[in-house]
Amino acid sequence: MRTVNIHEAKTHLSRLLDEAVKGEPFIIAKAGKPLVKVTRIDEPEVRKPRRLGFLAGRFSVPDDFDQMGAEEIRRLFEGEEE
Repeated sequence: MRTVNIHEAKTHLSRLLDEAVKGEPFIIAKAGKPLVKVTRIDEPEVRKPRRLGFLAGRFSVPDDFDQMGAEEIRRLFEGEEE
């Protein structure tokens, strides 16, 4: 693995990063003492698309779900008291 000093790393950072991305990590040293290792970060996993129907059979939707609470909603909009 290649070791470069801080001055060289600052001078050639773009090139060094391109090499690291291609799989050639390097170490940055100060006065000959290794400080950091620069390596490529692996790309995160691509999330699987969510599929419809994954809860099939786990619950049921009432036949009148689109009318549930309709009377209460009507009263609220029309300003009637209960």
